[in-house]
Amino acid sequence: MKNLLVTGGCGFIGTGFIRYLLLNSDFKGRIINVDKITYAGNPDNLADIEKSNPERYVFKKADICDPDAITHAFKAYEIDAVCNFAAESHVDRSIVAPDAFIRTNIEGTFNLLEVSRQNSDRLVLFHHVSTDEVYGSLGSDGFFTEKTPYKPNSPYSASKAASDHLVRAYNKTYALPVTISNCSNNYGPYQFPEKLIPLMILNALEGKSLPIYGDGRNVRDWLFVEDHCRAVWEIMKGGTRGQTYNIGGRCELANIDTVTMLCGLLDEMVPKTDRTSHRDLITFIQDRPGHDLRYAIDCSKLEKELGWAPVETFETGLRKTIQWYLDNSNWVQRIKSGEYLRWVRQHYGNDE
Repeated sequence: MKNLLVTGGCGFIGTGFIRYLLLNSDFKGRIINVDKITYAGNPDNLADIEKSNPERYVFKKADICDPDAITHAFKAYEIDAVCNFAAESHVDRSIVAPDAFIRTNIEGTFNLLEVSRQNSDRLVLFHHVSTDEVYGSLGSDGFFTEKTPYKPNSPYSASKAASDHLVRAYNKTYALPVTISNCSNNYGPYQFPEKLIPLMILNALEGKSLPIYGDGRNVRDWLFVEDHCRAVWEIMKGGTRGQTYNIGGRCELANIDTVTMLCGLLDEMVPKTDRTSHRDLITFIQDRPGHDLRYAIDCSKLEKELGWAPVETFETGLRKTIQWYLDNSNWVQRIKSGEYLRWVRQHYGNDE
């Protein structure tokens, strides 16, 4: 893997992956980051990487749905591997406007697969990053395994399920070398503020309410973003081609417990001036339509075959995440004000 195409590299997990590969891993090649720069993509996330690694990092603003742009990237940079992070990923947005999810997550993945197939003489791997939400919802016990039938319940998860099936089909039909990973809920630095954990952190710091859907008993398995990035790289290096690997944090928590723990850490790290607890800001709001009750990943296949295990507990990862947002208030303000998008338009234009 000398020339690795990373799609969606300016988003939350893609940013973490590129930073991990270039700063903390054994990867020796070059990364070509292709990102459309939607509202959740931010080139600022990798500005220091671009400056310090000019020979090993290239950014190209392009849409994965544009076959000409992707073909050009494959030819110009002699791409021999792909890691596909590019996706619309927010469930609430998919409920309101599913069309963008169908286009990017399904049509975009199809386009990447087609261009990869056309360059299969050089391609050593197409790795596709997906979600545990494709499996649907669990009851009070049990875990998602790689053999769990797909049963998506939102437009977002349905679009990701479709893309997973396409990747698997290209392996079976065209012998394209692929691996797929389905991960649990990620958190950590650079996450866009619409997601649960950064939203709660930033609202709490501003004294705003902390809205929780329903009764707060929906359960999620939390995974620190760098643990996820390490897992993806181990799968890309040593995973069996044609196989799926589940990545989980072994950290199940009800949403109310997640927010309560977060508030406890904020009380310790940034006490309120009136000495009341940040927990007092918690409010319950009308539940999301089709809200899955519980996600829980069995990641034993990944652990046994490739020797991966999460390093961070939820408390250590959450503490690091809170500290990052405290230390990077300028990044937060650029996101919340929209300044980063104005910068993108100035440097890359308005075309998509």
